[in-house]
Amino acid sequence: MAAGTIRYWAAAKAAAGTAEERYTAETLAEALDGVRERHPGELSRVLLRCSFLIDGNPVGTRGHETVRLAEGGTVEVLPPFAGG
Repeated sequence: MAAGTIRYWAAAKAAAGTAEERYTAETLAEALDGVRERHPGELSRVLLRCSFLIDGNPVGTRGHETVRLAEGGTVEVLPPFAGG
């Protein structure tokens, strides 16, 4: 298992009630399952609209179960942003 940090932005930060927290997971899917368990409700709904960066690299349309997480890595949770 890899351990790292999940950082929440904007609506995800508000729904999580924190700016960041630790994860222990092998894949992005596992990390997000943990997030949903710790924060049921609004954050689970917000995550459906989010995009994700793993160590600065966009996940895009890749299946979350295929995205491996590195020891000491960072997952950025980015809800849609308005404006420009």
